[in-house]
Order: sequence, then structure tokens, then C-alpha cells
Amino acid sequence: MDNSVRKKLTQSLKRVVIKIGSSVISHREPGKSSLVLGLNPERVRHYSKQIKKIVDTGCEVVLVSSGAIMAGRERLGLTRNHLTIPEKQACAASGQSHLMHAYEKKFEKQGLKVAQILLSSADLGNRKRYLNAKHTIEALLKHKVIPIINENDSVTVDEIKIGDNDTLSATVACLVDAQLLIILSDVDGLYSRDPSQKSRKKDEAPPELIHQVNKVTKEVEKLSGKSNNLLTVGGMVTKVMAAKKTMSFGIPTLLLSGLDDRAMEKALNGDVVGTLFWPENEKIRNRKHWIAHTLKPAGIITIDAGAKKALVERGKSLLPAGVVSIKGNFEFGNSVTVVDEASSEVARGLINYNTSDLEKIKGMKTSEVRKLFGDNFYEEVIHRDDMVVFY
Repeated sequence: MDNSVRKKLTQSLKRVVIKIGSSVISHREPGKSSLVLGLNPERVRHYSKQIKKIVDTGCEVVLVSSGAIMAGRERLGLTRNHLTIPEKQACAASGQSHLMHAYEKKFEKQGLKVAQILLSSADLGNRKRYLNAKHTIEALLKHKVIPIINENDSVTVDEIKIGDNDTLSATVACLVDAQLLIILSDVDGLYSRDPSQKSRKKDEAPPELIHQVNKVTKEVEKLSGKSNNLLTVGGMVTKVMAAKKTMSFGIPTLLLSGLDDRAMEKALNGDVVGTLFWPENEKIRNRKHWIAHTLKPAGIITIDAGAKKALVERGKSLLPAGVVSIKGNFEFGNSVTVVDEASSEVARGLINYNTSDLEKIKGMKTSEVRKLFGDNFYEEVIHRDDMVVFY
């Protein structure tokens, strides 16, 4: 494979976001990769040295680190596989301080200052708080401090249930306009099929590492499966979706094995290691990217073929006449997902109606809506300026 793309990318880096997975900085029982014994300070020390080398080149680093729950398990003696939500929250509360103490000690020995930032979906879903987080990170970088970011798992229940730091790292990369996102995990990259699964077909070729992905298609998404590691939250699927998110913002993502001590160093020298997700399509910028990839949709709107054509081919807003059905409970200004009648996602945007009002006017022409509401109504269900179309 031609590595000119990687050489060009790594030679001009000025800001990078690095995500370190729990499995990368944990103790493991020899010969039992799934049995985790807690936080491994030596792994933290190794990456403090790696990040020091990056900083010395003049490149700013933002770190997104998992591991709070893992570290808390050890401190609270909760070693069984499955924990309740309150137990996970307790582990996160206990483990986060332990995790940060380890980072602070190891980074301080490298002459680096660190600061902790805990974020939740509520912070990122509110535009003002989203921008405040951006300004805080920018100020820390200006003062040569490395922000270490994690989800606020100790108080946010749904972040533990469905949140993951792959998604968070992608959001942070877009938030700070990074030039590269590096995801360090316990896998070498994306394979042509799951390398941990035995072949079911006779004479089937062994799985191959995919070195570069230029577009996250449905076929690429199918290659990502669930993780067998009880320590991790998302597995490969969240890494691929995180890459899809950054690519839409024009930011490449590099998926590497964090268990290979030289993988990141090789990658930053331009060597072909891991999987590089390289963006080639038109970039979604700023507010629309926030709408598309940061806000959690509160509902689903199904539209007919005519409305889909108007959105995709003609760049129009969504009108009530094109709405077929509604799911969810949303209010004015919430984010909603727009799908076609085959349930394929067409767009995402900020809604101008609540659920009950939209139920009243779905399928109606504008003149009919005016008769119902008078002049006090929006012609558009979702205005084009508040919508991102994915086709």
C-alpha cells in the first residue's frame, strides 16, 4: 500500500486527539485476556512518554481516556463480570480519581501538566455548554496543559448504558478541530472478517487487516461486530461509527493496537499500521455537524418518496405534506431522525413542532395547516438550515 497519504498527514500535525481504551491501561491475568485485574500504572507511564514525544514536535494533544469503572472495580473489590448501574456509578466515582492520580504522576515525570474534564450528553447536547467545553479545552492547550477527558459516568445513567468513549473521542476531535483522531484499543484495526472467530467455510481465506477506508459504507459497518471483551463498552462497531463521524467533519481517524508499544510511534512516522479512515467527501461544518452527530434524536419521522426526493435532490426543507408517520415524544427544537418508508436514514434536524401538533398536520398541505393554526405556524417541519441530509 502507498503510504504517501500517511506521510503527508503525520508530517503536518498540529493537534491530535488520542483515545485510550480501558483494555490498553489495565492489568491482565497472564494467558487470560478477558480477566482484568485493575489499572496498570506502567501502561500509563508508557503512554505518558509517547505523548511527551508528540508534544515535543510542537503538536497539541487532547487525551480521551476510559478506565474509571475498570479502576474502581479494583478499588471496591467488585470483580464479577456484571454490575448493577449503581455499582458502575460507584466504581466510576472511585476509579476516576485513581485514574487521574495515575495520569498526573506519570505525566508530571515527563514535565507535562494535565487537567481533568468530565463531560456528559447533556453538556454536548446544549449548544452553549458545548461551546463552553470547546473554550475550556482551547484555554488549557494555550497554557500547555493536556486535557484528559472522560464521560461523567458517576452521575449519568444513560452514558453508562449506551455511552462509549469512542463516540466521545470523535465528538471531541470535531469540537477542537483536530487534524487526527487516534483510537488505541486491544485490536490491530478493522479486518475483512472477525479474526477471533473460526472460519465456518471450507477453504475460506484468513481475515486480512484493512489498511485504509475511504468511506464508511453499509458493507464496512457490517464488518464491525460486538466486542467479546467484558471490559469494553462498544467494540469495533463504535470505533467504525466514531470514524464515520470524524470523516464527515474532514478529520481522519487511525485505529491502532494500544497493546503494541510501538504501533503509535510507527503510525506517527507515517508507517502503514492499523486502519486509517480517510475522509474524501464534502465536509459538514460546525453547527450542522453538531446537529448531525452530537445531539441525541428524540424521535423518528417517516417521510414519503416525494419528500425524500425534495430533500435529497432539490435541497428543500421538509414540509408537513411529506410526513407519513411519527415515533417518539419530542418538543420544538429537539433533534429528530428522518427516515424513508424503508426505514433508511435520510436526514437529521431540529424540529419546528412538538409530537402532538405534528400528528395533527402530517400529510397536510400548507394551506390546510394555515386553516388549522391561522398565521401562527411554521411552514417547514424542519427548515433546510436546521437539517443535515446524509445522501
